[in-house]
Amino acid sequence: MQGFAPFEPAPVLAVAVSGGPDSMALCLLAERWARARRGRIEAFTVDHRLRPESAAEARQVHRWLAAAGIAHRTLVWREPKPATGLPEAAREARYRLLTEAVARRGILHLLLAHHLDDQAETLLLRLGRGSGVDGLSAMAGVVELPALRLLRPLLAVPKARLVATLRAIGQGWVEDPGNRAETTARGRVRAALASLARDGIEPERLAATAARLGRARQALEQATTGLLARAAAIHPAGFLELEASVLAEAPDELRLRALARCLMAISGNTYPPRLERLERLDGTMFASGPRRGHTLHGCRIAPARSGWLVCREPAATPAPQALEPGISAFWDGRFRVETTLAGLTVAALGEAGWRDVAAAGRRWGVPRLAAVALPALSDRHGLLAVPSLRWNRADADGRARSRPANILNHSAVFVPGVPLSPLAYAVAAPPGRTM
Repeated sequence: MQGFAPFEPAPVLAVAVSGGPDSMALCLLAERWARARRGRIEAFTVDHRLRPESAAEARQVHRWLAAAGIAHRTLVWREPKPATGLPEAAREARYRLLTEAVARRGILHLLLAHHLDDQAETLLLRLGRGSGVDGLSAMAGVVELPALRLLRPLLAVPKARLVATLRAIGQGWVEDPGNRAETTARGRVRAALASLARDGIEPERLAATAARLGRARQALEQATTGLLARAAAIHPAGFLELEASVLAEAPDELRLRALARCLMAISGNTYPPRLERLERLDGTMFASGPRRGHTLHGCRIAPARSGWLVCREPAATPAPQALEPGISAFWDGRFRVETTLAGLTVAALGEAGWRDVAAAGRRWGVPRLAAVALPALSDRHGLLAVPSLRWNRADADGRARSRPANILNHSAVFVPGVPLSPLAYAVAAPPGRTM
């Protein structure tokens, strides 16, 4: 934990606890560490409701932690489950539920129980998928989010030691049969590691390889940040412009990384686009001949005067979301939206909304392609305000039909979850703070 300093004088930690041996050991060790410093921990379990026994397992975890004097809360994934891509959707939901709950509690540190064997398994899985340096490099020990930090203090610890720790203190744990089932890719890799170890391909060596690749990633990320400083201009209205000539002269690997970062920052996605899709985009963007527009990763990439305009694709933005007065909402993974008024919703401005804005006859300094994806606030009468443009309904009809629409009542600040220029990207990927 010392490597993750600084902490508060009486540190408060959140711990993600599935009930398995890894997270149970982490929770009890973290509680001991915090208590020795006059602090405390709070534990959070995500029940995905994917197995009939998951609710009972969460209740068992609660009983164990209550006996240890540890506050515990279960978070339930209640949204409809997708027909395809369920593991990825479950992972996204888990991180979203955890980070939102921890942020609401005002806790700054969320501990995750990934360990050395996880590093080795992830390396082999991603090797099979043809991942590049980023995918093959080690999981980050620290990930900086806008409201908290994700910490992985067990990355150098083998799973066997965590199991031995629980046995030594007589603590039980939950066994998820899916973790060992060879019906999943990770289960098959986990089973294969035992035979690979006989040939010297041990988890420790695989994890060390991932760490070395992490150093290579760090160097590439620093070079990519330098390239973006020369080639990209980001706008507080959530779009950016790219200098085509600067990017065209860059090495392929740096240009691909720069494009991926741009797409992540503008789309609000916390994961990069698939490498093969990114390579196809790169090939068409910088091919000879007439330039044309593209879409990828929830973004529009359109020809601009000296290069390319990258902006959010309106169709990829979320459905209207209710706002609570005085409470900040993180909209579309890109904007921190607030209002002092009740009864409002936020959604993308859209083409119809842009026509209302354009009717005011002012120059807004934002191209239409970018403006239509901006957060727009509406009430029961319709479009009320677009804070990023400093537009309100009075600009359109000369008076507010229901109540004052002073733009000072609202704010929308562009704070993408993955920044364009992350200063600590090599140890915090993703995400961090925007430039």
